[in-house]
Amino acid sequence: MAYLYLAIAIIAEVTATSALKASDEFTKIIPVLIIITGYGIAFYFMTLVLRTIPIGITYAVWSGLGIVLVAIVGAVLYKQIPDTPAIIGMGLIITGVAVINIFSKTVSH
Repeated sequence: MAYLYLAIAIIAEVTATSALKASDEFTKIIPVLIIITGYGIAFYFMTLVLRTIPIGITYAVWSGLGIVLVAIVGAVLYKQIPDTPAIIGMGLIITGVAVINIFSKTVSH
């Protein structure tokens, strides 16, 4: 269940973060409500994840995948296409998350 909760937390955080730009500096109510709701859901589900997965591992996976997913949303919704160094960096982040999940003894499977 921890990984399902982590996936929900990541999706909620990516949704909230992606709505930041649409909020036009917190002047548009619908994106602001999405931000508040998204971060609330994300942090709630993170607390559930922390019952079984150590905080450092949880945060590494949450932030790493969040970075990549927000970049994808930015490219699709806002036409903010990452350049080659950014893509390489995100590839390294994905590799790091994979290494943690495949090889780390501190992750509960």
